[in-house]
Amino acid sequence: MPGTSRAVSRVALTLCALTAASQAGAQDQKDRFQVETVIVTAARNTDDAPVVAAARNRLSRTPGAVAVVAAESYENRLVVGMPDLLRDVPGVIAEKRYGEESRLSIRGSGISQPYHQRGVLLAQDGVPFADADGFSDFQKVDALGARYIEVYKGGNALRFGGAQLGGAINLITPTGRTAEAPDMLRLEGGSFGTVRGRAAVARADDDWDVYGAIEGMTADGFRDWSGQKEVRGTLNTGYSFGTDQEIRLIAYGADIRQQVPGTLSLADALATPQAAGANVVANRWARNQTVGRLSLQTHWRFDDNLSFDGGVYVTHTDIHHPISIVIAQNISTEGLFGRFDWAGTVLGRDADLFWGVSYRQGVTNQNLFVNAGGANGAQFGNGRQQASGLDVFGEGRLFIVKQLALVLGGSYGLATRDYRDRLNPANNAAKDFDWLSPRIGLLWQDDNGTQIYTNLTRSVEPPHYGALVQAPYPGFVPVVPQKAWTFEFGTRGRTSTLVWDVDFYRASLKDEMLSYAVFGLPSAFFNADRTIHQGVEAGLDWTITDDGPLHGRLTLRQTYTWSDFHFDGDATYGDNRLPVIPVHQYRAELKYELPDGLFVAPSITWRPVNTYADYANTMKVPGYALYGLSAGVRINSHLSLFLDARNLADKHYVPEFGAITNAADPTVNTAVFYPGEGRAFYVGARAGF
Repeated sequence: MPGTSRAVSRVALTLCALTAASQAGAQDQKDRFQVETVIVTAARNTDDAPVVAAARNRLSRTPGAVAVVAAESYENRLVVGMPDLLRDVPGVIAEKRYGEESRLSIRGSGISQPYHQRGVLLAQDGVPFADADGFSDFQKVDALGARYIEVYKGGNALRFGGAQLGGAINLITPTGRTAEAPDMLRLEGGSFGTVRGRAAVARADDDWDVYGAIEGMTADGFRDWSGQKEVRGTLNTGYSFGTDQEIRLIAYGADIRQQVPGTLSLADALATPQAAGANVVANRWARNQTVGRLSLQTHWRFDDNLSFDGGVYVTHTDIHHPISIVIAQNISTEGLFGRFDWAGTVLGRDADLFWGVSYRQGVTNQNLFVNAGGANGAQFGNGRQQASGLDVFGEGRLFIVKQLALVLGGSYGLATRDYRDRLNPANNAAKDFDWLSPRIGLLWQDDNGTQIYTNLTRSVEPPHYGALVQAPYPGFVPVVPQKAWTFEFGTRGRTSTLVWDVDFYRASLKDEMLSYAVFGLPSAFFNADRTIHQGVEAGLDWTITDDGPLHGRLTLRQTYTWSDFHFDGDATYGDNRLPVIPVHQYRAELKYELPDGLFVAPSITWRPVNTYADYANTMKVPGYALYGLSAGVRINSHLSLFLDARNLADKHYVPEFGAITNAADPTVNTAVFYPGEGRAFYVGARAGF
């Protein structure tokens, strides 16, 4: 492809120039290996940066499955969206649709969500990317904008309210004190016309610190009509009043232009994966948006036992989204959150406790038009969607004996939905939802940091507007909140050569929100009766040798996810398996790295069995194996180069698709499939000073 050749040539020339410049000013650097562990254990990883080590220590107090992903773990490869950020976190199913648009599912959250995201709280610095009704958009996430990422699976996200089945993912912005280097430059590019550049600066003195970053990216995309152009910027400035006392202002803005290639039939997705969907190009499908987010936050330690974290925020998004229709939205959301953390003794026993509140409110003004070649045609919709959400939460640990803690917690939630149809007031509707979600658990830890945990948690997920407002049905479709009780049991730990994290869970759901047509309603979402989600989330890092030839380290990283999701005596589908999420998914990477920074790492991503596409279990999507290779070298203390090669066998495969009710029914649309990307090569350079 000409675009690919030009992109590779531009990046290669830049790499040569950077290499020559850096060699002139080379400095000695202490030999070190790359930090890539995502598994949280109570025993510290001595390679962790202090800010990452503190995060792992904090999350290790959780009696359930959590993970921390440091920026170091993905800095030597191309990262575009959540699938690249979270690919090594066991239990997280993140698959690319196009651009940054993805599926993100933890424990079967949002199985039937065919676009964007629900079921997992996605946030940065505690500020949700979601609108006030809980509906998220992946394009808003700055994939390279985090110092580290916190992953709270399922009910373990109680620090954020814990209302959603899948949990929470929180990206933490670098500060002037925690950034990897005072000055950072990054340039990368390669297949499908991909070119991206990023620059960041970090400064700090006794009182003030500031971090700023700007990024630009352009890509043609693997498929026809899947190109993107975007500019992003972040500013994070803080003022310290003393040890563990600060206020911080964080601003983020982005302008994102994303073509939407649409979906294909399964046969077309496997035979001609680069094709766009029907009528996509003629109607110029796209999702273009400008995003702004501003938050004022504080961390304040009152004494050795008590601290507070909190903030207020505002976000604003303007969207122009031509697809089969044109959706034009103006979205404003405001919120606040606060949490106290206490540690001390109760009745002579060690104890700790956190409690807090999170509140958000917002308005979406939505106009709908006939698609006139990508422009606004005749208007047929004009609505105002107002929503709010309140979570009051708390969780405490009491160490019954030195090694065993009893954990008790819970949350109260309140959500409101108020819809106004400006063209037809007869459709106006409003609903309130409230709930209680208790939680109980045990956490055992030995003197070496090995942990065994178990917990039982209730989660509740109220419907978002995409489920409630389903024209031409007047008013709200009668969708009710999704409820679940989730039992979890697991262990994590570290030895000199092994790091492990193995977790089993079983969730019993009532009223799961699915694309499930009953009673003849023209609904994209409805409630199933009872469903079961159970599975295993396993991660194992094995240091085979730490002193191989030339004193190299050989490490095998493996993650495995088993997902057994099915109906439980459903009137229509019996005990059929739920579609979309693969039953088995395995990923392994064998990495050999020398102390001077040279490394090579072949990998495999494997879905060994077919995945059902429909609730009736009449259509299966073939499994697949993908082979990749990463490599890199540290030229000197300032400059590193990397190569990221993907799908080396150029496999035609389908990793992501929407749910179908019954693929054997000729009246049902089965063109819901997103083909995977073909063979790709990317090169990049990182310079830090």
